[in-house]
Amino acid sequence: MESLQSVFDRFSDIVGKIAATLMILLLANVFYDVVARYFFKSSSIGLQELEWHLFASMFLLGIAYTLKEEGHVRVDIIYERLGEKGKAWINFLGCIFFLLPFCALIIWYGYDFALESYNLQETSGDPGGLSHRWIIKSMIPLSALALALSAFGVLIKSLRSISNNHI
Repeated sequence: MESLQSVFDRFSDIVGKIAATLMILLLANVFYDVVARYFFKSSSIGLQELEWHLFASMFLLGIAYTLKEEGHVRVDIIYERLGEKGKAWINFLGCIFFLLPFCALIIWYGYDFALESYNLQETSGDPGGLSHRWIIKSMIPLSALALALSAFGVLIKSLRSISNNHI
């Protein structure tokens, strides 16, 4: 079980590195856009749209890494007072009853959302905007899939903690 957990943890680490890379690309894009706008009086709708595409992708992918690193928001008043087994039970039950069903819904409906955009060859409504709107819409089900895979790592870690690492 430990090796399976490490597979899910490595996946979450890779997703976290992708999110960090997207942040660097976002910073470079914003820097370029600001310099072009204020020093050269040049602006690009495509670059401005790319900013929110990069931000959304970074945010959506960062959720899976944040779960693995236990950086998500909880009701810490209760959680922090629990022992390791109590925390493991909260994480286990939360994943089973809340997180994984939520991910399944997002994947199910997000897939249709992205597929419809792809079939329509949806583009930006603004002149000079980005084409292939389905790419950013595909990030919704992909991020839910990444979150579900990260949740499996949390489940295994919780099970190992509940059973005192005998699994």
